[in-house]
Amino acid sequence: MGLFRYKGYTGSVEYSEDERSFFGKVLGLRRDGIIFEGDSASAIQKDFEEAIDQYLEHCKELGVTPEKPYNGKFVLRMSSDLHGKAAEVAMSQGKSMNEFINDAIRSAVAAH
Repeated sequence: MGLFRYKGYTGSVEYSEDERSFFGKVLGLRRDGIIFEGDSASAIQKDFEEAIDQYLEHCKELGVTPEKPYNGKFVLRMSSDLHGKAAEVAMSQGKSMNEFINDAIRSAVAAH
């Protein structure tokens, strides 16, 4: 899967062998669904950008705030044992659990 980025939005890109075309959707939206397609890499990128522009214009016309992808909050489930160990390490480093988890994710993303 490939990704496109435009005006703060990220879209997935996949290829359908059966349809012989590219398709995708905007990632990280919970309320609004934005999809796009094209028969070439340049066509799908253009359709993705036009879909974002149309979405933003539609929201403006309706007087509503466009949905932002990835609002920065998520629920994390872990075993109570792991939770306790993570809390101990975070405290030993003088960090909150939020800071500790953000640092761990930031490190993992940077290594990718």
